[in-house]
Amino acid sequence: QVQLVESGGGLVQPGGSLRLSCAVSGISFAISVVGWYRQAPGKQRNLVATFTRGGTTNYADSAKGRFTISRDNAKNTVYLQMSSLKPEDTSVYYCHAQPDGPANYWGQGTKVTISS
Repeated sequence: QVQLVESGGGLVQPGGSLRLSCAVSGISFAISVVGWYRQAPGKQRNLVATFTRGGTTNYADSAKGRFTISRDNAKNTVYLQMSSLKPEDTSVYYCHAQPDGPANYWGQGTKVTISS
């Protein structure tokens, strides 16, 4: 069964940092495009960052220079390192994976709160 299990969320003060992790199983991770999305209450789910199977990364404008997506194929894990966090980064962050083809999968989400 396909599973995307996220961890690392929590409460952080503005300017702080967090690293989110997503452990993927049940699909071929190495050939998957992986990414992170976020969705605040009452708002749409938006792209944060993606990491293709070929090593190309893409970031939302709001994430550039502050967030870094990475992947460890040996551990079937994708990470999102977040720095210089702002209150507007508060959201539920979702891991996403798409193996070769149209099928795609989502994690359950992990909550990130940036507040004093």
